[in-house]
Amino acid sequence: MSFFSPKGADAVPSALSRRRFVQGLAAGGVVAGLAPWAGRAWSSPTTVPGAVLTGTEFDLAIGESPVNFTGRTRPAITVNGRLPAPLLRWREGTTVNLRVHNRLPPGSTHGDATSIHWHGIILPANMDGVPGLSFDGIARGEAYHYRFDVNQGGTYWYHSHSGFQEQAGLYGPLVIHPIAPEPFAFDRDYVVMLSDWTDLDPAALFARLKKMASYDNTYMRTVGDFVRDVERKGLADTLDDRGMWGEMRMTPTDLSDVNANTYTYLMNGTTSLGNWTGLFRSGEKVRLRFINGSAMTYFDVRIPGLKMTVVASDGMYVHPVTVDEFRIAVAETFDVIVEPSGQDAFTIFAQDMGRTGYVSGTLATREGLRAPVPAVDRRPILTMADMGHGGMDHDMGAMKGMEGGCGANMGHGDGHDMSAMSHGDTMQSHPASEEGNPLVDMQTMSPEPRLADPGVGLRDNGRRVLSYADLRSRFEDPDGRDPGRTVELHLTGHMEKFAWSFDGIKFASAEPLRMNYGERLRIVLVNDTMMTHPIHLHGVWSDLEDENGNFMVRKHTVDMQPGTRRSYRVRADALGRWAYHCHLLYHMEAGMMREVRIEA
Repeated sequence: MSFFSPKGADAVPSALSRRRFVQGLAAGGVVAGLAPWAGRAWSSPTTVPGAVLTGTEFDLAIGESPVNFTGRTRPAITVNGRLPAPLLRWREGTTVNLRVHNRLPPGSTHGDATSIHWHGIILPANMDGVPGLSFDGIARGEAYHYRFDVNQGGTYWYHSHSGFQEQAGLYGPLVIHPIAPEPFAFDRDYVVMLSDWTDLDPAALFARLKKMASYDNTYMRTVGDFVRDVERKGLADTLDDRGMWGEMRMTPTDLSDVNANTYTYLMNGTTSLGNWTGLFRSGEKVRLRFINGSAMTYFDVRIPGLKMTVVASDGMYVHPVTVDEFRIAVAETFDVIVEPSGQDAFTIFAQDMGRTGYVSGTLATREGLRAPVPAVDRRPILTMADMGHGGMDHDMGAMKGMEGGCGANMGHGDGHDMSAMSHGDTMQSHPASEEGNPLVDMQTMSPEPRLADPGVGLRDNGRRVLSYADLRSRFEDPDGRDPGRTVELHLTGHMEKFAWSFDGIKFASAEPLRMNYGERLRIVLVNDTMMTHPIHLHGVWSDLEDENGNFMVRKHTVDMQPGTRRSYRVRADALGRWAYHCHLLYHMEAGMMREVRIEA
């Protein structure tokens, strides 16, 4: 699907050749003849009926459609027969009415009820679309009327918050046109939505993760790696390194739980074979709205031969920063401006963080062109410094007491108030609920913000890579007050058990995190795991701070690298019950979620 909105009338939609139509069916898309609007492959232009919906009145039908991305036809959750769901175009200052109908068939493996959450949109709690918190969900055969004012602009997305439906295809792009002129110019405007697909029933994939979390980690270190490490670091240091990883029962090659060994990666609903194409004329400025609508996949994005100027993050304008590459966490959005010239085609290349696969598309002067696709980078290896154990040498105290009984505070979930804690210690303190907790297999001892670190696999790669330190909102702190209190929460997990939580307490056992309406507070997140987690707080903005507590950038999803400690300010200005969770779908389902209650 080519999500195309020209600035002028000279933009020409492309025709879809029969070759690409047939290829597209094999490469991905709703199977022709078996679902509404399925007459073309998903790389078709926006002239296809239903690909883009604009205005204030919307009818969205959630159903099940057969799709084929791998040569096998499988059932997907679709909206109006589409995967991704239709691009919704709203306008700031209007009131939207969205009637969402549940037309899932009886006996669907994806459940009976459904929902839609409007990710990053500030709205009343009962419109947020989280079953059990915002509303009861939408039962089969019923409809729910979402109605709310649109008070922001930018690039966002929407997805199901019911079970594993997001993994099964229920996600779509959302663009809100602002009232005020935008602080940058462009001639063409495309959405580039990245996602991951599995032919497995997502519930079966989750069950497999619970039984064998390392199933996809096929790249284990070998004897050859050991010999090379001895040559580079010496025998003693190599043995110490292997001993520490062995004592933790972890592997430094385990960057992601699910990767291309299981997933097929998609760009706007098609595989690399389908070659999604955005057209340009030489010298034009092209706006690309990147959205990571994946369930579990971080992507590293670049366009060889083109610089990308980042102009917005999570829907909010930022001071422009020009880069060669950026990492986009699950649920994040980045808007970039590119100026293609000098050749007829450029490859949009998005490789997964674990370097197991990629998806690619093309910017071209006409349909049917391709540019060379780069090789996937060498797979990175995690270090103890990545885990927040830098400088600890042989101290394995980080893992002490991890396999004992549950801590004394397992029934409480308010985080812990930092006002009573000593800051004179050089080692990171941890909540009592982590101690002796069989659901916690690691604690970081020396976490740092590492805001200038682009992440494992991106350091010193010869390219200019975006980091959080580069992002600065084009406005000052919208609240201006110093936080009245600080709450610290730890991201915790057990790799072998595939158990994920805050402070070692799974969602089902945690008390809500309570905020007082109107207060300004600071949330400090400490990542005690070896995994990267995108953390999303519904209902309010997260104002990321630098190392000195100064406002940097407003976001709706804050990425947390392993072994990091990062803070952001929150203005509790939205009454109600809100979800707060890791946006890796299977981590959230395994317990890394909290309820936030904002009360008068």
